Amino acid sequence: MKKIVLILCFFVLFWVGEKGMERAVETVNELSDQDHPEIALTFDDGPHEIYTERLLDGLKERGVQATFFLIGQNIEGREDVVKRMKAEGHLIGNHTYHHVNLKGISEKEAEEEVIMACNKIYDTVGICTSFVRPPFGEWKKNLDFDITMIPVSWNVDSLDWTTENVEKTVKRVVKDVKEGDIILMHDIYASSVEAALRIVDILQEKGYEFVTVDELLLE
Repeated sequence: MKKIVLILCFFVLFWVGEKGMERAVETVNELSDQDHPEIALTFDDGPHEIYTERLLDGLKERGVQATFFLIGQNIEGREDVVKRMKAEGHLIGNHTYHHVNLKGISEKEAEEEVIMACNKIYDTVGICTSFVRPPFGEWKKNLDFDITMIPVSWNVDSLDWTTENVEKTVKRVVKDVKEGDIILMHDIYASSVEAALRIVDILQEKGYEFVTVDELLLE
């Protein structure tokens, strides 16, 4: 894409002269912006007292917003980390309060798990999140909530927790990813944070744009 842009710039310079070059570059940039395939980077099981902040530092440096599905009980004592997520433009979602398989408990218990986590997030940052990632991807259908909950799955599973191996995690993601994908990772391992930032660097170089899950699903 960069080569095509460069050729187009030289062609416009030859055709309209230097006075038209500034507008030509603006036009090329506008066209280039439309060519970036969008993907979403998501993290489960946080916040972690060390690794989540390390991840936030790296994402901020790269100008990337991600989606964090938080376990309600993990917010305790880490409220400042969640507030930072909101302040820096990341999407905050629900991952239940105790990280339980919703299909393995009663409907009432499942509702309580999701609502307790929603309430904890609201008490911390004033957000009524509608996005929930059920642990293990097991969503209990027809749960009766006062608000509509949108379960969020994934297309690319990094399996970062199975090996905690940076190189394997990076290769697994970048070889499979395509436009519109949702990548599943975790922000509770040092290896996952390092792998995630490498993945961002590689995919940004390939022209991918990282967006939050709501931008990807609700456009």
